[in-house]
Amino acid sequence: MRIENSFIPVSGVGETTERTLWAEGATDWDCFDQSLVGPKTADNIETFIDTARQRLDAGDTAYFDEVFPSSERWRLYENFRDNACFFDIETTGLNQEYDKVTTVSYHQADETTTLVRGDDLTAEAVQAAVDDASLLVSFNGIRFDQPFLETSFGIDVDCPHLDLMYPCKTLGLSGGLKKIEQEIGLERDRPDISGRDAVRLWNEHGAGVDGALDTLISYNREDAVNLETLAETVTDELHESVFEQACQRSVE
Repeated sequence: MRIENSFIPVSGVGETTERTLWAEGATDWDCFDQSLVGPKTADNIETFIDTARQRLDAGDTAYFDEVFPSSERWRLYENFRDNACFFDIETTGLNQEYDKVTTVSYHQADETTTLVRGDDLTAEAVQAAVDDASLLVSFNGIRFDQPFLETSFGIDVDCPHLDLMYPCKTLGLSGGLKKIEQEIGLERDRPDISGRDAVRLWNEHGAGVDGALDTLISYNREDAVNLETLAETVTDELHESVFEQACQRSVE
């Protein structure tokens, strides 16, 4: 589903009205017919479309992040997927005030980079990776990864952020990332490793255990890479259940 299919950011347009518009044939901005709604709502929609076209041409993800309800942020993905940054962090614990970030992996444009504490994991490197993206994609990153990075490195992560945990819940996919991956048939190279193991691996690395850091990096990188597959799956299913089913009403 693309942003151009959406009318829900408009004042006076809720979920029911938007789905009615789709069912009546207004499946995107080009197909909008003012006669389908009242004059005030029609004016609001036309004003939105004029502004949104300009912002979309400019690649202004922040504008759409602001005007879309947070529950509908997944709709930004199709338009901005090419410059989306899928990211995941590993830490020494759950408290961002005193625990440390050990590795950060970014997957963007089919390339994956891992920053490691004590090597290249710096505030400048993290900020640069964030600033280079149009859309951040994570799992539980809004509550955990993003604030952890901001607190640990004193940076400001203000890039629009799609946290896949929430659209997953909309589809009835609950639990952690690994559980959801299993539900959608996404396999891992090391399914036996968990977040708790990531803490252990970092401690083993500090103790000089050979191969511990490589295993940790591999685990962290797989988290970031798998987020792309999860995003594709979730947005496709939401497109089907939200948009396609509404459009089907027009032909039944």
